[in-house]
Amino acid sequence: MGLFQSFNISASGMTAERFRTDIIAENIANVNTTTTESGGPYRRKIVTFQEKEVTSFSKMYTASKNQAVGNGVRVAKVTEDYETDFVMEYDPANPDADENGYVHYPNVNTVTEMTNLIDATRAYEANATAFEASKSMAMTGLTIGK
Repeated sequence: MGLFQSFNISASGMTAERFRTDIIAENIANVNTTTTESGGPYRRKIVTFQEKEVTSFSKMYTASKNQAVGNGVRVAKVTEDYETDFVMEYDPANPDADENGYVHYPNVNTVTEMTNLIDATRAYEANATAFEASKSMAMTGLTIGK
């Protein structure tokens, strides 16, 4: 694995985790949004990562005999959460209440989002640490010839 490849892998991880924290922040910011442009309550968004430049197993196996293989990570997609139900709260005075007096609130759970935010922050920190370690090894390698 080349020196700059390790930098690129760590950088791609940091970029992906930063994007994930942005989506988590959006979810938390919309925890009380009962009406959106599409006409319903806000739906929680989920980020899915994927390996960059996916290679077949046979190529990966052949390449791994000679060198370390890795391409980094990228955001594959951002989807809306249709598996979790909206939160229904009885509030007939609310203008967004249905005919039975219930208001549909987003399917965003603040505790879940904060847990995901901690996870994304730790993953970002791990990538930053790996980047710093690669940089330190490169700097040490440059001083060997002195």
